[in-house]
Amino acid sequence: MAFVKMNVKKGDTVVVLSGKDKGKQGKVITAMPKHGKVVVEGVNKVKRHTKPNQKAPQGGILVKEMPMHACKVMLVCPACSKATRVAHKEVNGKMVRACKKCGEVIDQTK
Repeated sequence: MAFVKMNVKKGDTVVVLSGKDKGKQGKVITAMPKHGKVVVEGVNKVKRHTKPNQKAPQGGILVKEMPMHACKVMLVCPACSKATRVAHKEVNGKMVRACKKCGEVIDQTK
């Protein structure tokens, strides 16, 4: 499976662009570039019915966040607090992510 170039990383704040949670903001818990998906805190929640087992002796209904496709979320710039596309530019010999709207450096990439 090919890696998908994603502009969001673990810890970024993103806004959901489409789907049942459109407009909601949350923090990226997990980024999965191999699958092109992200898990966002408080977004895309589903209920899972579990039977009692040794791990969870009571069982019941669990609510958890499920992965969603990375193209459905957009990074929120920490400087201007707006949803923005991401630019990549070189600063002091290192590639960094920058906000397309205000031009501020978001953080450093590897």
